[in-house]
Amino acid sequence: MDASRDRAALARAGNPRNNDAVRKYVAEFIGTFVLVLGGVGAAVLAGDHIGFQGVALAFGLSLLAMVYVIGPISGCHVNPAVTLGLLLTGKMEGKDAVGYVVAQCVGAILGAGVVLLIAKGMPGGYSAVTEGLATNGYGAASPDGFNMGAAFLTEVALTFLLVLTVLGATDARAPVGFAGLAIGLVLALIHLVGIPVTNTSVNPARSLGPAVFAGSVPMGQLWLFIVAPLLGGATAAAVYRTVFRPAVPISAEEAERALRREREARIADERAGTRAPV
Repeated sequence: MDASRDRAALARAGNPRNNDAVRKYVAEFIGTFVLVLGGVGAAVLAGDHIGFQGVALAFGLSLLAMVYVIGPISGCHVNPAVTLGLLLTGKMEGKDAVGYVVAQCVGAILGAGVVLLIAKGMPGGYSAVTEGLATNGYGAASPDGFNMGAAFLTEVALTFLLVLTVLGATDARAPVGFAGLAIGLVLALIHLVGIPVTNTSVNPARSLGPAVFAGSVPMGQLWLFIVAPLLGGATAAAVYRTVFRPAVPISAEEAERALRREREARIADERAGTRAPV
C-alpha cells in the first residue's frame, strides 16, 4: 500500500521539466493575448480617437508590460518570429519552440475574439469582415494601398529590426534590466513606420488572430505575414551571430531574471556595508 501511495504521489507531482514547459506555454499564451488585446483593441475600439500614433504606442506599451510580467518565465517572445530568432541563436531550447508558437497563436486568436465581442457592442454593431478587425494586408487591403512587394520588404525589414533589438537587449553584455524598455519602444517605432503600409504585423500570430474572424481576403494574404516576419527574424539571427559574436550565451528569460539577481546582490552588499558609493 505504501508503494502504491508513493507512486500516486509522484504521479500527482508530475515531471518538473514538463511543469516548467507548461508554465512557459501559459505565459506565452497570456502575453500574446495581452499584446493583441492591447494593440488590436486600441486600433479597433479607439483608433478614431487616438490615431495610428496612439495605436503604435498601445502595441509598444503592451509588449513593454509583458516583458516584465512574463519575461522571467518564458522570455516574453509572444511572436513566432522572435521565437525563431532566439532558437537560431541558441537562446532557447528547440524542444520548446513548437509549444511556444502554438501558445502564441491560440493567445492571439482569443485576444482578437475578445476585441471582436467588445466591438459588437458598438451602436450599430461591428462586422469583422466589413471593418477588418485591424488585419494586415497589401494592395487594396493596405491602409494606404501599398503593393505586395512593398509590403513584403517592409515586414522583412521591420521584423529584422525587432528581432535584432530583442537579441541585443538580452545579450549578456547589455545593460541589466532595460531589455523591456528597448523592446517596447522599438515595437512602437516599428508601428509608426509600418501601419500605413501593412497595418504592421512583424508577428505571424498577431496577423493570424484577427484574420481568423475577418474573412477570405485577410486569410488569403496571411502567407505574406508569416513568411516575411520569419525571414526577417532569421536574418536578424544570422547578423547577430556574425557581427555581435556573443561572448556568453544567455537566454531571454535569464536576462530578465538578471534584474532580480542584481537587486538581491545590491541588498546583500548594503547589509554587509561593502557597496561602493555612487
